[in-house]
Amino acid sequence: FKNRIAHNHYFSEELLLVEILSAATMLFLIMDPLGNLPIYMSVLKTIDPKRRRIVIIRELLFALIILMVFLHSGQALLDFLKIEQETVSIAGGIILFIIAIKMIFPKPGGIMSLPSGEEPFIVPLAVPMIAGPSTMAALILLANQEPNKMTQWSIALFAAWLVSAIILTMSNTFHRLLGEKGLNAMERLMGMILVMIAIQMLLNGIGAYFQHQLS
Repeated sequence: FKNRIAHNHYFSEELLLVEILSAATMLFLIMDPLGNLPIYMSVLKTIDPKRRRIVIIRELLFALIILMVFLHSGQALLDFLKIEQETVSIAGGIILFIIAIKMIFPKPGGIMSLPSGEEPFIVPLAVPMIAGPSTMAALILLANQEPNKMTQWSIALFAAWLVSAIILTMSNTFHRLLGEKGLNAMERLMGMILVMIAIQMLLNGIGAYFQHQLS
């Protein structure tokens, strides 16, 4: 009998670990740090190299705080403000589309049109690059489906964020390897891809809105 209890306990812990790993993998793929890397490099290219890592860590911490708050009270906040999830998706798509256009047709100061050396704050590095509408929607889905597993979801979110943070803090290394011309070429290429992602996000939001209205 004791052996059966021990076996069940071990199986329960193993299942718990699989759930956390599965949720963390999903969130990591949605955050897409590898896809966001060129955008981070583009936004930060006018910042002093010694300062870039500090700015990245600061923005990543902002993103983590926003996502944790959204995981635990996102749906309640949207309900209070009477904002549908589709609205979050549409708004995120519009922001990404504007950023993508600025990446394809860059101006002095980078995609945020900031004076040389001036740092971005929260937008776009924290929101919507890491704490984007897709990640927020996924967190709301996890919280709504199994609200009794908030500790597991919090661990999964932190794990996904940590791996993303490690990748993004390596942007200085990629900047040195690619050089200015390589960075400019990648910026335009990622701008084209980001346009498609932004339009898809908009279409998803609009489609979900009309589906919600018709149902």
